[in-house]
Amino acid sequence: MPIRRAAGVLAIILSSDLKRQFGVSTAVAVIIGQVIGVGIFLVTAGMAKSVGSPAWLFGIWAAVGLMTLCGALCYAELASRFPEAGGSYVYLREAYGKGAAFVYGWMVLLVLDPGLTAIFGVGFASYASFIFELSPTGQTALSIVMVLAIGGLTMLGTGIGAGFLRVLTLIKVGTLLFIVAFGFMSGSGNWANLTPFFSTPPDIFGALAGGLVGAFFAFAGWWEVTRMTGEIADPERNVPRTLVLGILGLSIIYILTSAVFMYLVPAAIVENDEAFAALAGQAMFGPVGGQLFAAVVCISVIGTLFAYLLVSPRVYYAMANDGLFFRKVGELHPRFGTPYLAIAIQMVLASVLILTGGFNEILGYFFFVVILAIGVAVAGLHRISRAETSGYRTPLYPLPLVVYLIMTAVVLFFVGMRSPLQTAIGLVVVSLGIPVYHFIFKRKHGLDKNH
Repeated sequence: MPIRRAAGVLAIILSSDLKRQFGVSTAVAVIIGQVIGVGIFLVTAGMAKSVGSPAWLFGIWAAVGLMTLCGALCYAELASRFPEAGGSYVYLREAYGKGAAFVYGWMVLLVLDPGLTAIFGVGFASYASFIFELSPTGQTALSIVMVLAIGGLTMLGTGIGAGFLRVLTLIKVGTLLFIVAFGFMSGSGNWANLTPFFSTPPDIFGALAGGLVGAFFAFAGWWEVTRMTGEIADPERNVPRTLVLGILGLSIIYILTSAVFMYLVPAAIVENDEAFAALAGQAMFGPVGGQLFAAVVCISVIGTLFAYLLVSPRVYYAMANDGLFFRKVGELHPRFGTPYLAIAIQMVLASVLILTGGFNEILGYFFFVVILAIGVAVAGLHRISRAETSGYRTPLYPLPLVVYLIMTAVVLFFVGMRSPLQTAIGLVVVSLGIPVYHFIFKRKHGLDKNH
């Protein structure tokens, strides 16, 4: 059955006929709204507990913010050059050939999408436990039930509208800003929690590993935001300004969020590493406040997972159209118009991941290969002839590229050190895509040897 394009969200995503209608202020708001997902609600407590020292914690946020900016400046040029659906898959295909692009799609299907789906499930259960007082076994069960339920509804076409997604974005950003503003004014915390301001953690490598992984996860998704380059007016002038202001704004929000959390909740008493907002709400308003904030985050997680399950299969469309992926995986259901098989694969693998470990273990499984893949895609800018590029071009090139690649190597080192077993498993799964490509797709389609 041929692949059909769905109406609504998927049709918008797959369209590249976009008007340049965004000014700087609107584009900055879009960047902040899209990047602030559920990540910041899941990593803030764990980062504060891991690093301890405010100076180290704020420094990590600033460093990863700089890394994100450098990567985004490069990715924006790739997005401007290759605006078609597929994103990173397309950039890798153009820079390195179809083999590298196939392995990326293989990674997305078997590592990234299931890993993120599992993270959403675990995060949902962590916050729900503040409302229902769940045992560890109960949290695991709820995580799986949530993934299967949302996945099933998405497969049936019971999606959510763009308006509801905008409301969820306002809720997420509004909750963070409220915690920051009211947290400091409430007097519910203790400034002594932020002292000593600078101190070296006993396990410096472990602290940096936990901090860098958490910070990069909170910024995750910036590579998708750069695809809005085609909608920004006067891109050569406004894209760099937009990215600088947007990522600077995100960095400030994240630093203030960490500061208010350390002010409200001493790191020594943090037991639930994921439920930052509930802990902050409890510190400000008591148990009821913790439950209220937990409910808000649970709703946000549900909406985010709904959107992600519907949007994430776009890479399979691009790959299947190139004859480089299993056509069934990118196929839409004839009745419901949803990528049912891709969603089913995500649901099953995510459930398995939830059973095998907690938040940190799941993050270790997929995060190393994702950071590596994005780094390779960014490096691809150097392999593509920039002489032919019109429109937006990376400012101060190649400085942003060099800075991003150096910092990527540092983050990869710490991620691998923090979760060596999970990282190895993720790499093995991704590596299996090489023989699959060679023996199935390359031979089947008689692809050029250079690819």
